[in-house]
Amino acid sequence: MRIRKQYILLVVVLALLVLDCCSIKKLAMNQVANALTAPGGSTVFTGDNDPELVGDALPFAIKMYESMMVSIPWHEGLKLQTGSLYIMYANAFLQSPAEMLPDIEFDKQEFLLNRARNLYLRGRDIILKALDKKHPGFLKNMNEKNYDRALAPMKKEDAPFLYWGAAGWLGAYAIDPLDMKIGLTVPGAKAMMDKVLQVDKNFEKGTIHDFYVSYYGAMPENMGGDANKAREHYKKALEAAGGKTTSPHLSLATSVSVNEQNLKEFRELLNKVLEADPDVDPENRLVNILNQRKARWLLKHAGDFFLEGTDEEDEQNSEDELK
Repeated sequence: MRIRKQYILLVVVLALLVLDCCSIKKLAMNQVANALTAPGGSTVFTGDNDPELVGDALPFAIKMYESMMVSIPWHEGLKLQTGSLYIMYANAFLQSPAEMLPDIEFDKQEFLLNRARNLYLRGRDIILKALDKKHPGFLKNMNEKNYDRALAPMKKEDAPFLYWGAAGWLGAYAIDPLDMKIGLTVPGAKAMMDKVLQVDKNFEKGTIHDFYVSYYGAMPENMGGDANKAREHYKKALEAAGGKTTSPHLSLATSVSVNEQNLKEFRELLNKVLEADPDVDPENRLVNILNQRKARWLLKHAGDFFLEGTDEEDEQNSEDELK
């Protein structure tokens, strides 16, 4: 009998030790997750000056974050980081390179764009589920188009989730605007961006205004497009970033300037991107370098976006360079 009692006690002690080890492991993982998702941690990627290095490293980093997210599902920071990295990768290293491929590489372009669309939605869904966990009923109300009710409890601390969730949503739609299944849900993504502007008017040093430059500049008028509003947000974006960002120049050039067939403005804006020093804004060095790559490509292929005037000006520019 005494042996049996000792055996039972040993089993209980071992069980407690196992539980304690699990708790220690979870505590350690939680501390690592806190360190990885602390403010400024993402600048390891966004502050780099080697896009290829970051592009090669991001897939591993994303899956590492995702693995940790599965192990400690209560960690909101990991969900935001994982979802936003999927969306960043889809935009910077899949969609943008695909759009700069020559027509002869159509199959490769389609493959990259399909990957980008998939990862945009994957990142979006991770973030939307995180919002629903924090604010029960969020997804139900969004699906039922009760946007005011869904977004009513959102505060400034929710702005990053709202922004990146909507960015993934709209990124997927931009790749295939004929996909009516996503198209019909776009007002929900726009409502999320509007909420970001409401709770944090200069979110991420004007990043929210840069979104509106592209949104109002690219959308047709019957869907809410408005060149004047795009230009207003362009000024606000530059002001909020202290003039250090190149993204608003690129956004205005590729939306309003193209729609208005204003080649002169298009060139001026893209040259502003090229004249910028990426090191002036160390936290966003990578973004500015990638923007400069895109600006060079756009200037070289201006004839693809403008109906008149490019051949003569390109010829004149070439002669000027020779002189």
